[in-house]
Amino acid sequence: MNTKLQVERALLSVSDKTGVIELARALAGAGIELLSTGGTRAALAEAGIEVTEVADYTGFPEIMDGRVKTLHPKVHGGILGRREDDAEVMRAQGIPRIDLVVVNLYPFEAATAREDCTREIAIENIDIGGPAMLRAAAKNHAAVLAVVDPDDYPEVVETLESGGSTLAQRARFAAKAFAHTARYDAGIAAWFASDPVASTEDFPQALTLGLDKKSDLRYGENPHQRAAFYVEANPPRGTLARLIQIQGRALSYNNLADTDAALECVRSFTEPACVIVKHGNPCGVALATDIGAAYERAFATDPTSAFGGIIAFNRTLDAQTLEALLDRQFAEVVVAPRVEAAATEAARARKNLRLLEVGDLAQVAGQMNLKRVGGGVLVQDADTLCFDEATMQTVTKRVPTAQEMSDLLFAWRVAWFVKSNAIVFARDGATVGVGAGQMSRVVSARIAAMKAQDEGIAVSGAVMASDAFFPFRDGIDTAASAGISAVIQPGGSIRDDEVIAAADEHGLAMVFTSIRHFRH
Repeated sequence: MNTKLQVERALLSVSDKTGVIELARALAGAGIELLSTGGTRAALAEAGIEVTEVADYTGFPEIMDGRVKTLHPKVHGGILGRREDDAEVMRAQGIPRIDLVVVNLYPFEAATAREDCTREIAIENIDIGGPAMLRAAAKNHAAVLAVVDPDDYPEVVETLESGGSTLAQRARFAAKAFAHTARYDAGIAAWFASDPVASTEDFPQALTLGLDKKSDLRYGENPHQRAAFYVEANPPRGTLARLIQIQGRALSYNNLADTDAALECVRSFTEPACVIVKHGNPCGVALATDIGAAYERAFATDPTSAFGGIIAFNRTLDAQTLEALLDRQFAEVVVAPRVEAAATEAARARKNLRLLEVGDLAQVAGQMNLKRVGGGVLVQDADTLCFDEATMQTVTKRVPTAQEMSDLLFAWRVAWFVKSNAIVFARDGATVGVGAGQMSRVVSARIAAMKAQDEGIAVSGAVMASDAFFPFRDGIDTAASAGISAVIQPGGSIRDDEVIAAADEHGLAMVFTSIRHFRH
């Protein structure tokens, strides 16, 4: 079982030509017969490498514009044939063995990610022969080495030079091949699930996910938990999956989770904005004419919580802003769409700071949210509707002023990203206090007021946003006693009349959105 595999014949058929010339040259130099198809054969021949066209090998031409070229018994028999059990059949049918299969697949997900991709283009980019050969080679890994990743070509060459592949190596490559074809099929299944011709269901009967490991992580939420970061193929620009780490220590599970929370919040603003996140919740958010001023205002909300936080910007990070940040606090991560060269230079003074850029923060639509539960996964549409002006209404005697309305919408947008029960106090485009993740809404309101008091920030004249309705008037009473002048909330409680009466009693303006934003 530990005998090394000697390669006499190899089949190469790749969509991604990276490194294939060098690999083929090494194989040919080792006296290995090469078989190939279409574009791969042409590339090898142009490089002066002797190669046999699969059509010549099988005696059957490529047909149907290349749809059928490797689906032939002489190909699949050569790959799948058991070297002892099927030897007589292979001799009788004139089927030589194929010991090495190097295949990668039509770029289906890259093709369907293009804006000009039609349904016909998508269908033509579904590879049939490639997955069949890979799966055959992987199944028969006792006698065949299946290679799917160009990054593995140097190892293949080294293996041949050292006398052949071991069963352990072939099994490892087989596992990689099966994972690759499964990942490929998952992308196709996901496309069909969203194809209006194929499906009218909001959620498919079978959910298939295709994710690629971007990196191993130091550990999970806690040191005793293992963790890794997986990403979609062709993820939207400006998302965490697109991150480029300019400097700093390796990213942890918590770093990534909190950075994502900060990015999603800061993405929602069109004005220059800064969002500071701690343990998944915004603790300081502000708008300004530039990100430097936005950072100053966001930090002032809650300097205590900002220590060791994640800081996100929605504009290019300049050196002056970063230097001010570094002078003022310790941060785990700083992330922006772009980072100026001067800012990169300034960051070197804090070599452990994780400095990231993710590209332009485009709005991301059409995604699903997934949450693991025991034995399954909960799936829902992403919460992309912040508010609908058509459903908003003032329900109190007093109507918000223009400034109050501006602050209410800002506070509501921040509350969209705060864990339930969420309460946000805000004034002049900056948070004043945030209460997050409490079992009681009134306690969240008290925490928001306490945060402001602790930092010496006056609440008087600020507004309040609540991610869900107030079940009792006590939340309004608490807000009024803190100095809140206006409130925005979904409404919908059986005690709405009581809550509205309390707001009128305190002279508060109150707006109902008819949209709730629980975030668990």
